Amino acid sequence: MQLSNEIPMTLPDERYRAVVQTEKFLKEILSTPRVPKAIKDRARSCLRHYPSDYDMTRAAAAAPDVFAERMEDLHRFVAAGQRAAEAEDSELLRGYKES
Repeated sequence: MQLSNEIPMTLPDERYRAVVQTEKFLKEILSTPRVPKAIKDRARSCLRHYPSDYDMTRAAAAAPDVFAERMEDLHRFVAAGQRAAEAEDSELLRGYKES
């Protein structure tokens, strides 16, 4: 769980992959024989309105800062560095406020 004052550390392509992998996981639950019916019903319910590949492609095009199918290596490197610097600054400020 992310606290309101924490800086998110997820990159757009990581978020995109998380959505895609979650769909695969939910479908795997449905095809696994020993999973209880209540869990399968819940997975099926979650998948009912789950974003399709088309939806995810459109989301990535409309909001590339939120979802990205792929991120160029240079952009990923720069974004990760910026987030690390912001996290470090946040830690320094937090330490300063506590003292």
